[in-house]
Amino acid sequence: VRDRLQPGDFVYQLLGLPATQTRTALLAVIPKGLDTEEKQLAYVATAMIYTGIAVFVIIMSGVRVVYGRYATDCSWLWGFKINARIAWFLQEVPCVIIGMSNILTANHDVMQSTANTILLALFMAHYVNRALLYPWRTRGSKPTPLSVMLMAWLFCVVNGYMQTRMLTHVKKYEESWFIDPRFGIGVTIFFCGMLINFQSDDILRRLRKPGEVGYKIPRGGMFRFVSGANFLGEIIEWTGFAVASWTLQSAAFAVFTFCNIAPRAYHQRGATLWYRGRLRGWWRRFECSESKRSG
Repeated sequence: VRDRLQPGDFVYQLLGLPATQTRTALLAVIPKGLDTEEKQLAYVATAMIYTGIAVFVIIMSGVRVVYGRYATDCSWLWGFKINARIAWFLQEVPCVIIGMSNILTANHDVMQSTANTILLALFMAHYVNRALLYPWRTRGSKPTPLSVMLMAWLFCVVNGYMQTRMLTHVKKYEESWFIDPRFGIGVTIFFCGMLINFQSDDILRRLRKPGEVGYKIPRGGMFRFVSGANFLGEIIEWTGFAVASWTLQSAAFAVFTFCNIAPRAYHQRGATLWYRGRLRGWWRRFECSESKRSG
């Protein structure tokens, strides 16, 4: 389909609308002196890195993002709550829509590169799963505040445009990049992270029966070593993508992912230790009561 489309066609313009509108919105906040798209996307990537650092400092200072079990008693200032599945779909789907828009209107010469095609496929495969499959397989997820969903939505709009635009219109890899060690190592790391992510999501999903809510301590897989195995998988995944892509834009994505997720994993570890402490205390009281009865 993409090969048949021409820039002047109505269908071309219609399919390119999500990417075109995103570009227009970004240009409104990007300094006018940046005259090429590569410079413009470099500016966006730099802003993402600084934003990620700010998010890291804020969350580590004790401000918790009110999602999941932390959203139960959050203030009304975070906005009304939305069904978790719908919220997850809405916040992640921009990457799919904008990505497809960039693909269908891509620069034909850029898309001739094998490395471009593979990197684009990795990015799109992740978000097709995250937006179209994952939300409908979750169990017992608590409603998401509107503000949290909108922040995630905004990130996916900006990042989805930046990553797919680089790979479809701006950055063309030479065929030699396909055999470069950085590409091979990066793709391998990406798949390791993806496998950890899939396995962790499956473990978390099996914790609850349909309709069941409440927190349970996950076990097995990488949860044997870390409390937030799903977060670890995501960090590893996009670190691999950054190595394989070797661009400022992909590095910005990896940095932001770490800054946003690592503090949440840290807080989750604290919560897990607290729950384990409660369970041990309950078990000791149970043993004492049983021993008194038998005595």
